[in-house]
Amino acid sequence: SRKADSIKSRTNSESEPGWNLYIINTVSTIQLYREMVDYSKTYENVKTESCIHLLSEAHLLVRAAIMDPSFLKSDEKEELQRAFRESCAFLGDCYSRFDTRDYHLALPYYRMSGLSMTEVLKRLVSEGDEIQTYERGFIFYLTHSLNEDLNEELSKESANKVLRIFCLADPVQLPHILCSPCMRNVCPLTAVKYLQKVEKTMPSVVLTLTKAFMALKMGDLTMYEHEMDSYKETILACGFIGQPKLLRQHKGGIVIPTEFAVHLKETHPGLLVAATVALHENSKIELEEADTFFKLLCRNSENTIPQLLVDFWEALLVVCSQEETLQELLLRVTSQYVWRISKQQLPETKPLKTTEDLINSCSHFGLIFPWVTSIMSMGSPSDKDYCEDVSKLQSLLCSQSINIDSALPVLEPLTEAGNVGLTIHVLCDTRLGKYEEAIDQLLKRCPDAAVLYAQHELKDDSRAVWWNKLLPELCKRTRLAGNDCPILISSLKETLSVVAMELELRDFLSLLPEDGTAAFFLPHLLHCSQRKLLT
Repeated sequence: SRKADSIKSRTNSESEPGWNLYIINTVSTIQLYREMVDYSKTYENVKTESCIHLLSEAHLLVRAAIMDPSFLKSDEKEELQRAFRESCAFLGDCYSRFDTRDYHLALPYYRMSGLSMTEVLKRLVSEGDEIQTYERGFIFYLTHSLNEDLNEELSKESANKVLRIFCLADPVQLPHILCSPCMRNVCPLTAVKYLQKVEKTMPSVVLTLTKAFMALKMGDLTMYEHEMDSYKETILACGFIGQPKLLRQHKGGIVIPTEFAVHLKETHPGLLVAATVALHENSKIELEEADTFFKLLCRNSENTIPQLLVDFWEALLVVCSQEETLQELLLRVTSQYVWRISKQQLPETKPLKTTEDLINSCSHFGLIFPWVTSIMSMGSPSDKDYCEDVSKLQSLLCSQSINIDSALPVLEPLTEAGNVGLTIHVLCDTRLGKYEEAIDQLLKRCPDAAVLYAQHELKDDSRAVWWNKLLPELCKRTRLAGNDCPILISSLKETLSVVAMELELRDFLSLLPEDGTAAFFLPHLLHCSQRKLLT
């Protein structure tokens, strides 16, 4: 710089201020950035905060230039972008290598740098250095990267290197990082050796399951069975909660079953279903995700429901406590039962639970009513081919759980399906309080079950249906049929016996037909009058 001459005013020279003029030769942002990076290297080996501070200033310098409105027109655009990524990588290195409280910043800086995990590993891990220590920032970066379902697959060499790093720095994470899609190419034998080493001091169900997974990859079924026999099935099912990726992984936003899940489907489907239920109940998998999971696992088309998925829904009903989810599940299983019955389609695999199992374990499946059983006993042989789906559907409707209004459209295809349809129709009418319509259906299609139905259903507020509906209908139908229908006569006698116990003699007498045979009705009239005398 040079100092300018002072120019004195002719009028007031003493009061005129003096001026200093400096001429500064500025350098480009890139050049200044390079000089700052070079200078930071003097602190690199001693791993001080000064290195981070200087690199941060360099990073901010480049970022400010990129954010400048004139950046898009700048001749240094590409060079500035490269410098930005490079500065992020340098800062990622610092937060990975230095023992600093802000170690977690290694992750975002490496992400902004655009470096892959493989590239980061090459920057930070020395070849053949078995005694190298790893700072928290590096482990934090690796852990999060491996757990975030990245599309990058590490090479066998890099994956084995990651194994060694975690065995030294954070062995408890070893089972979890092995389940990452990024570690697909890891040597399973090497993985098992590391897991066995960790197991000596920190055994766990997740670790055992991971060893079983690695055994499958090696094709060692003996070792696989040994590991799976280490715990009871219920404990194994809960173990998958600790690491859901043992069963399913995400790829492109889609749930993909693992080799472990495929093997369980063939050998231990009950464990697979129980594990998936545990995942759902612990918010590790959504209902729709589970649908996709089982469809892909069973290689079913989008519109076909595999039996294993129905098994999952049934198992989930046992533990489900959320009303909205419960009703959704009830409609799903109902729809599937109806579809298979109406299409005469048998399940492709044997269901895991029978109707009896579900009644005993799940409150949403009720005991099948005697009158339903009576109707079904008179069914055609073809109904028996699908008896399990039929009985499950009837059991659902015999409980009070399903919203019958929502279920009616789903049940529509069965309303005319022989005795099965009759039971469904009458069960729905009963749930809706339409007792008279139910009796009409029974008297028309299965009079044998009418009284049995009345004995089971017509109680309390609906008891009057006995004499207001059932008795008049039976009298009318018996008169028309005469002696040709002993079932109606038998039903009429049973109904008269019940009504005689309920009504006053005058009321009972008023219900009897004027043209009725006195000898037929007299015993019931006597019974009614004697009951009155006794009381």
